[in-house]
Amino acid sequence: MNKARSFAAAGLLLASALGTSAAKADDMLGSYVARISERDHQASDGFPLDSAAQMVRQDRANWHKFHRRDSDDEGDDWFSSNDDRADLQRMLERGGAMSSSTRRAIVNGEPLIQVDVYSRSVRVSILED
Repeated sequence: MNKARSFAAAGLLLASALGTSAAKADDMLGSYVARISERDHQASDGFPLDSAAQMVRQDRANWHKFHRRDSDDEGDDWFSSNDDRADLQRMLERGGAMSSSTRRAIVNGEPLIQVDVYSRSVRVSILED
């Protein structure tokens, strides 16, 4: 019986350690706020964008590359290069990055958003519609 308890305790300890490291695998890096304005609804060449992920990515291109900034926009430390913005778009297209109501608000309006940036994901929420 003692061996069984020892194995059970060791198993619980291992599961706890693995759970802790899995939770830390996507550490929060920080956040930024941005207004998704009409200029973010179009690609740099004027082509209309049709997804919220593309629009949030374009907002970052407008901030970093083109210096077309809305008064509510904040800078970020993560999406200055085109490759980083491509990663941002991929993360935004994953389930859980944005709710369907957040996606609709971005595509159909000019909301103020908050983007929480994690080491392996992002989460977008509406601050003002």
